[in-house]
Amino acid sequence: MLVVAGHVRIDPANAEKAQAAVVGVMEETRNEPGCISYVFSADLSEPGVYRIFEEWESAEALAAHFEAAHMATFQATVGGLGVLEMDVKRYDVSAVGPVRG
Repeated sequence: MLVVAGHVRIDPANAEKAQAAVVGVMEETRNEPGCISYVFSADLSEPGVYRIFEEWESAEALAAHFEAAHMATFQATVGGLGVLEMDVKRYDVSAVGPVRG
């Protein structure tokens, strides 16, 4: 399993447009083969910051995601909203278990 996690900071003046783009890409991506979870969350204490958390079954599924038409549309839209910062990383997960136990 792969986890993708990080954040993107967008000009807060474009929050409404960013939210519309994020909702659309979440809906499309969650239907992709190999997508376990895909979430953008607005940071409640930092306007314009969106936290990203994704889980993928394989590297192939993640690669296919980046080739999807809805991703090209999303990236073009977000690119025009004043991205101020972006830090997103991929993690290869070897084991998953409960937080406590």
